[in-house]
Amino acid sequence: MPELEWDDLRIFLAVAEAGQIGQAAHNLQMDPTTVGRRLRRLEVQLGCPAFERTRSGQVLTESGQALLERVEAMAQAAQDISIKANADRGISGNLRISVSEGFGSRFLSRFIKDFSALHPALTLDLVANSGFLSPSKREADIAVMLSRPKAGPVISRKLADYRLKLYTSREYLQTAGVPSSLRDLGKEHTLIGYVPDLVYAPELNYLGEFESGLAARIRSSSINAQLELLRGGVGIGVLPCFIGEMASELTTIFPDQSITRSLWLVTHRDTQNLQRVKAGKEWLLHCVHQGKELLLPG
Repeated sequence: MPELEWDDLRIFLAVAEAGQIGQAAHNLQMDPTTVGRRLRRLEVQLGCPAFERTRSGQVLTESGQALLERVEAMAQAAQDISIKANADRGISGNLRISVSEGFGSRFLSRFIKDFSALHPALTLDLVANSGFLSPSKREADIAVMLSRPKAGPVISRKLADYRLKLYTSREYLQTAGVPSSLRDLGKEHTLIGYVPDLVYAPELNYLGEFESGLAARIRSSSINAQLELLRGGVGIGVLPCFIGEMASELTTIFPDQSITRSLWLVTHRDTQNLQRVKAGKEWLLHCVHQGKELLLPG
């Protein structure tokens, strides 16, 4: 492979993550024409296209996918170095990160010990509840949201995808039987889910994506409460795989059926380059890289 410029690889990575040149240019704060030109230069050096151009955007080719794996490893190494460098500089102050309840309590919590050790002078507020604080209103330094904000003085980029499946306890299956089809769920089984008028993000309305018309009979605004109901053998419900796969009492039903959601990293335009905010963003990127198999098992 010819010697490639890191700036071109950084642009390639941004397009691969965003799926569109225009969005990647926005994330990089560059002109889309420049991004397109640099991408074409990279493809000429590679001797093959890295993306297929479709109506919806850029889709990785087989060669592009192979390159992405190498570039992600390079970017991760750079982030690890940056995290260590920030730690050596002794970042202090208060960093407030707003995340969804499940992502904060069941995923990020496993990585906080190392982050805290790297930054002993930094106070971390992990606000993990039903709803998000607003970076545009300076309520949080960083928010990990379920959709990209459409307005406001913020900078956003895709953080990661994660998968959700249907889970229940073995106890429930022994009592109620194994459903033979998705259609049977709404007729013969107790479904657990969110309270419709208390859902804080439309991306959480996912029961109907498994089968049209499905509705929960036991409902809670808390994903952790739903988890405990499922563990207790009350019924069947949808969980992110990073929660469901970690619960030994649970098993997935219809394992070939899943849906995918995205996490978006959002910061205020004016504070994105503060050292504590940069350290927080780098840490979150590190977390999703380390936990990729939990977010997207298989």
